[in-house]
Amino acid sequence: MKVRVKVSQKGQIAIPSEIQRDLGIKKGDELVLIRKGDKILLEKAARKLEGEFDDIADILERSLKKIWLNKKDEVWNQYLK
Repeated sequence: MKVRVKVSQKGQIAIPSEIQRDLGIKKGDELVLIRKGDKILLEKAARKLEGEFDDIADILERSLKKIWLNKKDEVWNQYLK
C-alpha cells in the first residue's frame, strides 16, 4: 500500500488512521525510522525489536568462551586469578 503524505513546516507527517488502525499504532507508540538510500521505512519499535536479537547473547557467549577459556593464551591468566 502506498499513501502520499505531506511534511509540515515542523518536519512532521501524519500516519493515515487506516494504517494506524491496521498496524495497531496508538498515541505514544515508538516507531523506528530506517533510511535506505532515498527511501524511508517506519516500523513499530516493539514489533521489530522484540525477539530480534535473542540469538546475539548466545553467539557472544560462545565467542567469549573461546577467548577466555583458551589455555594457550597466557595474557588472560592475570585476569582469571
